[in-house]
Amino acid sequence: MMYLGIDIGTSGIKTVVINCEQHIIAQITIPLALSNPKPLWSEQNPEDWFDAVLQGLSILQQEHAPVLAQVSAIGLTGQMHGAVCLDRQGKVLRPAILWNDGRSYRECDDLMQRYPEFLNIGANCVMPGFTAPKLLWLQRHEPELFQRIDKVLLPKDYIRYRLTDELATDMSDAAGTLWLDVAKRCWSEKLLQACGLTLKHMPPVLEGTEVAGILRSDLARRFGMQPVPCVAGASDNAAGALSMGVIHNGQAMLSLGTSGVYFVASDQCRANASRGLHSFCHCIPNTWHQMGVILAAASALSWWHSIHGQVALTTLIDEAQQIDKADIPVFLPYLSGERTPHNNPHATARFDGMRQNTTRAHLTQAVLEGVAFAFADCQDVIYDAGTQVNSVCVIGGGARSQYWGKLIASILDQPLQYHQDATIGPAFGAARLALISDGYALEKVATAPPLAETIQPDNTLQSILKQRLQRYRESYRANT
Repeated sequence: MMYLGIDIGTSGIKTVVINCEQHIIAQITIPLALSNPKPLWSEQNPEDWFDAVLQGLSILQQEHAPVLAQVSAIGLTGQMHGAVCLDRQGKVLRPAILWNDGRSYRECDDLMQRYPEFLNIGANCVMPGFTAPKLLWLQRHEPELFQRIDKVLLPKDYIRYRLTDELATDMSDAAGTLWLDVAKRCWSEKLLQACGLTLKHMPPVLEGTEVAGILRSDLARRFGMQPVPCVAGASDNAAGALSMGVIHNGQAMLSLGTSGVYFVASDQCRANASRGLHSFCHCIPNTWHQMGVILAAASALSWWHSIHGQVALTTLIDEAQQIDKADIPVFLPYLSGERTPHNNPHATARFDGMRQNTTRAHLTQAVLEGVAFAFADCQDVIYDAGTQVNSVCVIGGGARSQYWGKLIASILDQPLQYHQDATIGPAFGAARLALISDGYALEKVATAPPLAETIQPDNTLQSILKQRLQRYRESYRANT
């Protein structure tokens, strides 16, 4: 038996195949392009996602045909919040408005003022990244198109629609629209009405392991597969957490990707919306999670690296590691605004405290610290919600730097666990959901990969970083 996991990412489509022992048998990634037609806009053509999925399956068929023939179920995951609008014929009406699109900030203000229910029913503050304000923006700026909308889907759910002809979503992704009653795990008519929508505009909402459709027979024949079940799936963050076994109350995951996520599993819905905490359903029944989200994590370091031409990133980090830590500027990593805790799309990045003796190494250290301080802000907001953190694992490209891990562990005062295969992420989690749907027990499937290393807090660094954390916070307040 084999299980297929497909991740509809922003930069690419990743497809993995695992067997029932959860060994990765094959994987392929097809890159995607991003469109930014206007300032604050971020869009993609949903047909590009589907074409990339088909391309990935074609490559798997060419290289692993016997494997595809043994696939028993398909799991889907993908980028959250994207608005895919379909007409009555199921055709896409316009490019999808993505999670990192900031055009709807005025609509966010209006929704928050007129519908405070978003804070308690939706369990989240209305932010431009979410789906709800995007639809209000469409109602105001593209009214003729808005009137033609029959269904609103999320990215992975559009792919399932194309694969199975069935409309559905899962709890974790639906929570990110802001139209879900997160505690009750069902659509909220009141929150939909705030955006000019009704229940008939939304697909059925299922738990992540429930079957949501069957692979179309023509596609099954094309790729040498059987018409297998396709499960409801998960948001990318929930699927990434499942891939690391983060499903129990107090288990946490730190994602050091383009953006940064501090994810904590919870046995109930615990909201702290006023401070930018995201409170969503997990992709498994009777489980929720809280997320502190920062919009520039590894991308802040990539931006700094891009300024220095041919200098290797490892060289920059090595330089920072060697310098005296007593006189470092602070860096606010708000290159794309910020979510937690500020909910400020207009926040900007800056170095604060540079002097004549400030060097490149000092500024590299400041960038590394700035992201660590942003995660510390997220942790404070999580604690304020009443959620405890018992363990923290690390995933994402930024997890490759042990020194960065030492800084983050020190400011969070948390040991950081690094697991093998931690970069596979959401596609593996989606395949796990397919495995669970086929009768395998959750507790046996959703385990953590083997532990590779634990990075402990450094007592010497802690005393220095705690002082600079206060300067970091004061710098934001002083420049807002």
